Amino acid sequence: MIQYILRRILAAIPMLWLGVTLTFFIMRLAPGDATTRYVNPRFPPEVKQAMVERFGLDEPIHVQYWDWLTAFVQGDFGISFTRSQPVSEVILNAMGNTLVLTGLSLMVAMIVGVSLGIVSAVRRHTFLDRSLSGLALFFYSMPGFWLALMLILLFALNLGWLPSGGVVSVNHELLTPPGRVWDRVAHLILPVFVLGVTSAATVMRYMRGSMTDILQQDFVRTARAKGLPERVVILKHAARNALGPVITLFGLSIPFLFSGAVIIEIVFSWPGMGRIMVESVLQRDYPVAIATAAIAFALVILGNLLSDVLYAVADPRVRYGEEEP
Repeated sequence: MIQYILRRILAAIPMLWLGVTLTFFIMRLAPGDATTRYVNPRFPPEVKQAMVERFGLDEPIHVQYWDWLTAFVQGDFGISFTRSQPVSEVILNAMGNTLVLTGLSLMVAMIVGVSLGIVSAVRRHTFLDRSLSGLALFFYSMPGFWLALMLILLFALNLGWLPSGGVVSVNHELLTPPGRVWDRVAHLILPVFVLGVTSAATVMRYMRGSMTDILQQDFVRTARAKGLPERVVILKHAARNALGPVITLFGLSIPFLFSGAVIIEIVFSWPGMGRIMVESVLQRDYPVAIATAAIAFALVILGNLLSDVLYAVADPRVRYGEEEP
């Protein structure tokens, strides 16, 4: 298993390099340059030339690429054009908010999706099964940004129960300790619900299909014939063997949630990685845009690797990278 993981990591390095390299050249090939939004057309040419030299854009593109690549492999992501601070600091300041949002959303998606998938498979062809399947299809087909806007309209503007966006309220520091905790939780409810529930719909459909097939297998009938309680048959024997597709989906959900968080963070004014990514592209902040793209590529690779490892842990019959006797 360790050799398999090491081989996958080594194989992922060229993929990561290719992804960030394409991002580098695509950003450079876009019309205009990074100085466009900072320099007034009425300024003398010397001002723009000084800005170009400051950003290092006066060199040929292959020289810019080599300078960037040599710094990137050493962990130096450069200086943000718009914030005038190291890109690593910009990313670290936003990473925590995104990890909290996507982590809680992933937890909601897996718990709700797996649980409802088991219930739907056990109660197959009943009113409950049809209701849960219809509900899952409803949330699966609904655009996340539209659901977010509707929830803001209902719970924030009309009812006033929850905040419409941000991480904390303006008066957060003036609140009591319990009030501060609730303030943080209240700002998380809507974005976590949107990301979590839309992902849970997909998890439920996968879990229901897998669980339905497992419940018809001979070993499940044998377990019931032995007189085992139905709860033990469902949870210990059937559910564990049905987790294979869901485990694969778990790893793939990590980059999916990151990409979904891009829109949700903008709608809810959440200062995370997704919002910074969009702002950096619009502002032609090349160092931040490339660094955030590299993180997105790394999450895709990590998600696939995590799926394979968890699948081998859940199913002892799978042993990646091991020779058969």
